[in-house]
Amino acid sequence: MDRTQDRALIAGLQSGSHESLRQIADLYGPRVYQLAMRHMKNREDAEEVTQDVLMKVYRKAGSFRGDAALSSWIYRITFNTAMSRLRQRYSARAAEQPRDNARFEAWDQPSHVQGEPADWSHMPDDELLRLELRQAVAAAIRDLPEIYRQPIILRDLEGLTTEEASTRLKLKDETLKSRLHRGRLLLRERLRVFATGLTLHRPTTAYS
Repeated sequence: MDRTQDRALIAGLQSGSHESLRQIADLYGPRVYQLAMRHMKNREDAEEVTQDVLMKVYRKAGSFRGDAALSSWIYRITFNTAMSRLRQRYSARAAEQPRDNARFEAWDQPSHVQGEPADWSHMPDDELLRLELRQAVAAAIRDLPEIYRQPIILRDLEGLTTEEASTRLKLKDETLKSRLHRGRLLLRERLRVFATGLTLHRPTTAYS
């Protein structure tokens, strides 16, 4: 879709046009669902994320500045919405497991990035992408089975040596190394989805 069509759709949304929302749902809904499915891993949550995204696009149309392609803006909303829902899921899970690692919690939710920014559409692209990547890494680590998550936290986040981490977890060094290796492979796979998820649209040419 070219920039003229983007502007026409946004203008329609800003005027409250439900027809423009329907067109956006037709054009971007399948891709939004695909990206949401990659993060949420189940159809029900992916469908809810898709609906949330469309409503956010409708409500936030006034904040779209046109500095990036409309597709990029929509996919960022999709990512943020999925991450927000995942954080809620992990928070509920954490309430059932009160012995969460305190240092990881601090890394996961630093004070300056807690929650979704109120007006993230004005954040510079590099800052937004760093925030998204940090959230993606935190979500991916939380989603790991505990036997892989703990070695990742101790070695890669807390910086413990293999010997120190093995002692903390009461494991043999080789066992810890094996679990750490497996955990890193799982993380790489999850973050590969993040890397490809934001590029479902074709690269945009230089803007006027």
